[in-house]
Amino acid sequence: MSNRPGTLLVIGSTGKTGRRVVNLLAERGYPVRGVSRRSNPPFVWEDPSTWRKALEGVSAVYISYCPDLAAPGAPATIEALMSTAVDAGVTRLVLLSGRGETNAERCENIVRASGVSFTILRASWFSQNFTEGHLLEPVHQGVIALPAGDVQEPFIDVDDIADVAVAALTDGRHAGRLYELTGPRLLTFGEAAAEISAAAGRQVDYVAISSDAFRAALTETIGPDGADLLTNLCDEVFDGRNASLGSGVHDALGRQPRDFGDFCRAAAASGAWQR
Repeated sequence: MSNRPGTLLVIGSTGKTGRRVVNLLAERGYPVRGVSRRSNPPFVWEDPSTWRKALEGVSAVYISYCPDLAAPGAPATIEALMSTAVDAGVTRLVLLSGRGETNAERCENIVRASGVSFTILRASWFSQNFTEGHLLEPVHQGVIALPAGDVQEPFIDVDDIADVAVAALTDGRHAGRLYELTGPRLLTFGEAAAEISAAAGRQVDYVAISSDAFRAALTETIGPDGADLLTNLCDEVFDGRNASLGSGVHDALGRQPRDFGDFCRAAAASGAWQR
């Protein structure tokens, strides 16, 4: 049996995973505090003076770093957060990490070295990037353009990530574990677009483009810094390094992860791809 934790902090509570973690914890009756730059108290990654107030009285923390652990300054920021969390008396850490990302692994090692009980959730490409993220508009337009070639990805449903995160936050049996979170099969982005097409009832194509073209298109929409971060991340991980399945969802929860096809059918039924 595991001891029931005290207040649980969710950093990034308005993000894809964070808001799901907050909702699940609240539904199950756990005391939860979700923080973001607009919460009360606020939590602003770029302003460490906001961290201590958010961490007061907290026993466990779910860490979803924005914009991404692949960002150049992420390790230094995570190291500073670890120091503040330890000083605040936090006893459990759950880090959402990126699969195949060199900088993310540096951040994982910083969490491991904190001296606090930890669980690492190393996740692959989110299925929800096609419904809630930067690829929703391309799906609406019928063309998904990425510098991914024919690489295969084990798309993971964010609801599965949230379920594992809640388990790690509330059950000490997950302490010290690294969970490789993937879906149950590998798909190319072309195959993913075909599944979206079938579920949505209209044609959505995948077009493999160069990194330069991808960066130029992003620069127009999110600016040069964001464009550089996402392009560099794609250049790093779209080399086939993630073309393998992990057993993290099953290891943590005792069930299989949600299939991408099931995700697509549910998304279409919910109206996610309707304008």
